[in-house]
Parts: sequence; C-alpha cells; structure tokens
Amino acid sequence: MPSPPRLHPGRRRQGGTDGAWARRCLAVLLTLLASACGDAPTAPVPEPEPLEVPAIAREFRGMWVATVANIDWPSRSGLSVAQQQTELLALLEVAREARLNAVVLQVRAAGDALFPSTLEPWSRSFTGTQGQDPGWDPLAFAIAESHRRGLELHAWFNPFRAGNLSDTLRLAAAHLGVRRPDLMRRSCGQLWFDPGEPETQDHALAVITDVVRRYDVDAVHLDDYFYPYPSGGCTAATFPDSAAYARHLAAGGTLARDAWRRDNIDRFIERLYRDVHAAAPLVRVGVSPFGIWRPGNPAGIVGLDSYATIYADSRKWLQSGWVDYLAPQLYWSTSSTGQNFGSLLGWWAQQNTLRRHLWPGLASYRVVDGTASAFGAGEIGAQLDLVRAQSGTAGGATGVLFYNASSVRSDRGGFVTALKAQQYAGVALPPATTWLDAAPPSAPTLQVVRGGSGVTATLGGVPDARWWLVRWRIGGANWQSQLVPASTTSVPIAATALDGIVAMAVDAAGNVSDGTVWRP
Repeated sequence: MPSPPRLHPGRRRQGGTDGAWARRCLAVLLTLLASACGDAPTAPVPEPEPLEVPAIAREFRGMWVATVANIDWPSRSGLSVAQQQTELLALLEVAREARLNAVVLQVRAAGDALFPSTLEPWSRSFTGTQGQDPGWDPLAFAIAESHRRGLELHAWFNPFRAGNLSDTLRLAAAHLGVRRPDLMRRSCGQLWFDPGEPETQDHALAVITDVVRRYDVDAVHLDDYFYPYPSGGCTAATFPDSAAYARHLAAGGTLARDAWRRDNIDRFIERLYRDVHAAAPLVRVGVSPFGIWRPGNPAGIVGLDSYATIYADSRKWLQSGWVDYLAPQLYWSTSSTGQNFGSLLGWWAQQNTLRRHLWPGLASYRVVDGTASAFGAGEIGAQLDLVRAQSGTAGGATGVLFYNASSVRSDRGGFVTALKAQQYAGVALPPATTWLDAAPPSAPTLQVVRGGSGVTATLGGVPDARWWLVRWRIGGANWQSQLVPASTTSVPIAATALDGIVAMAVDAAGNVSDGTVWRP
C-alpha cells in the first residue's frame, strides 16, 4: 500500500488565517486583559487534532471511445454541433460517475482527423462526408471537458489503416491515399498504408507529433492494427508490398520478408516513442496489442500468432522501453482454457522486465452480449480482482482499460454498478510515470474563504502543476476528494461539517506533492 501523503511543514498557519490563527490571537489578547484586571489567565485554545489523511489510491481506469463507423461517438453522422457535444459530455459524465480517470479517444481512425489538420481530411463520423468541416474542434473540446472532470485524455491513432475497400470512391482529396496512391494497398477487404514505405511512417508520425505539439493531450495511444488480420481466407502474408521489399533487398538488406515486416513495425514504434518525447517529454506513449504474443506463451495458450501473422513483436516493444504503458487486449474470460485471462495476465507481468505500466484491456462489450461466449455479469469484477492481486508483484498490472465506452454507458449486466459498489467505491489517480520524471512538485498555497453553505479553496504557487488534488474531511471521518486541472484556481466545497482540507499538486508525470493543510 502507498504511504499516506506527507503534510507540508509550515503551511498550517498560512491556510487558516480566518480560523485557528485568529482564535489563538484572541486567546492571547484575552489573557493579557485578564492579567491586567487581576483575573486568572484564560486557558489557551488547544491545537486541533492532526488530520489522519488516507493514502492516495493509485490505479489506471480508462475506457476506449471509438469514433470509426460511429461505434461509440457520435451516435450517427449528421447531428448538429450541439447534439454532438451533448453526446460527448454524456460519455464523459459516465466515465466520471463510474470513477474512471481516463478516456482514450480515437482521433485518427483511417487517414482522417477528429481535429482541424493541414495533413489529414476531416473524419466522416460527423457529417457523413470525409473532408467536410463539422464546424468545431472536437479534440480541443474533448480535452477541456475531460480535464474539467478530472479525466486524462489519451489521443488514439491508427497509423496504417486507410479505410475499407468500399471507401475507395469516397476518400477526400486531402486523404493520403488519394494524394499518394503509391503508398496505399488493398488487402483483406481494407485499404492500408504500406508500413514498409518510409514515407508512410513519416506521414503518420508527422500527424501524431502535430497533435502533441498543438493539443494538451496526456498520452498518445495506438491499438493493434499494424498489418491486416486474417479475414475470409485472406492473410497478411499476401499483403502486396513486393515493391518495398525489393528495395530493401536492392539496398543490401538481408532480412527475410516476415522479419522485414516485423522490423518495419519495430522501427515505427521506436521512432514513435522518440519523436513524441522529443515534442513533449511528459506525454506518455501507449500501445494496445493483441493479447497473445505467440501461442504457447504461456503454456496452454492457443490462438492467433500476432508475432507471425500481423508482424507485431509487442513483447520486444515492452522490453525495449519503447512504450510507457502496454495495454494487451485480454478479451477472454477467467474460465477460458485456450485463452485464459489469468494466465495471460501473469505472463505479461513476467515479460515486463523494465517495470513499465501494464494496463490490460478488458472486453466489457462481451458482458451478457447474447452470444455463446458472453461474459457473465460478474466476469469484469473477477478480472479486476485478478489484476489487483498481481499489482504488487514486480511488473504486475496496475490498472485496466474497458472496451468500449458504449458498454460502460449502458452498464451491461450491471457491471459498472457492481464496480462502483466494490472495486471502484473510491476514486484513484493513475500511477506515476517515474522513468520520465520522479521529482514531486512543491506543495501548493491554499487560502480558504467561507461563504454560503461551504467554502472556496484557492490554490496556486506551483508552476509545474498539471492538477490539484483537493481532499476534505466531513464530520471527523468522511473523506472526499476532487481532481481539477491546475488552470482552475478556485475549488468550491459544499460542506457544512467540514473539519479539514488537504491540497496537493500533481505534475504531468503523476508525482504528488506534500499536502498543504487547512483547519477551521
């Protein structure tokens, strides 16, 4: 268990100028007056009992918000701006009420953009027509509204998927596949940007780093689409990349074709990590690969070989330090034999030799979904219990991601209600990314003013703060908390029996400062 937060020395008096300090001054004055009149001195006002502040819970709790094909948001194309915003706000409120702390928003699904860009056309998810301006900036709005609710915003990109074959005649003129058809391939019913073409990788990285420089995102996120998944008898082995591979051989390369494809993805992931951190050193990089690296790892696991089939050596990325977090999609149940959730969870923890964040993806969409392989209502809770049981082991998981937002919103089988009553009964901060920065920020200043049915806490004094964590106690026992962006300087607290406030600064890496205390 993490130790209780340290309380910043010398701050108690600063935050209580209208409370304990005033009473002490009055006590001294009354003592002097009583002495002058010959009366017995008045006993000094006792110091309040020190606050016993609970430890801060640390656990990543995220959900994916898919925008491709209007899976999660917006519900359909053609909605007004107000309707689109109302739907997004409702999803963010769902996340907040479920006591999650992050949303992973798909911002580039297939060579298009959920934000104004000179590099990509607008997504068709808003208007139904790729390249048509929806009249607002959804990414900027999503970031601001997520942060206002104490939620991180991770920007989710698909670097190589270009669309479906049916989209060929509907691509906007600004789409890379239209501007550079030599980079686009048709494979397994889909359009792809060839990962073996250096200009494909250059363009994808330019889009991602442009977002990192222009938007206040907390992380960059990729999912599992690298080369095509097998579909309808089609396999990635037939991917039409002969021209790019021939250039590799002509330049003196010696890799066999499968190894060359894996190397293409390896080099992209390594460049992604380097380029994102060069643009924004504290923006995290996360990847969510297929949950099975190779069949037989661990023993008894069967299924798709992502290493050999879609050329994703995800274990290498984790062990090379090319990710800040890995979210393997462990979309199977705890009772499955060939793809057992607990066995895969433990195996991934063993591979996490650099102790990066391990936050597996959970298939909440499968809860009572009406299929033969549906999860029972208690499956997600059981999986989360396994994650927590392994969180104390070296390399163990310290959080989860739910796919998808629609299942969280609909509370499939009551799994969200159950989590809120049990595992998510309290709020949590994401774990700190200490390999990027381990130094905690300084403690904030705290001034408290009474008014109406509560108080207003004013915070400041920490230039590198990203968040304020404000915690208060009611009635001597009931602790509550709120995480607000550091751009917010005043936090109203509606409480009539308030008997203490502790304020802390949280930096972009998740480090927490000492606490500044106010007592009434």
